Amino acid sequence: MVISTSPQPAPHQELLRFLRSEVGLSDNAMGLGLKQAQLEQAPLPIVLWRYGLISLEQLDQVLLWQDQNL
Repeated sequence: MVISTSPQPAPHQELLRFLRSEVGLSDNAMGLGLKQAQLEQAPLPIVLWRYGLISLEQLDQVLLWQDQNL
């Protein structure tokens, strides 16, 4: 579990669209990731990777996308 002491902002809608369309994350996986990210106050991409919902390569893809788009 990744627990942060500082609250994380809600993920951008653009990130959620990217995760669904480009990464192919299912609605169930997204729901679990969002719930855990809020519970742990951790960044969504890290939580998705931590729970095995995305691979390390997909995490790199998401982080690169975030750097370029958000």
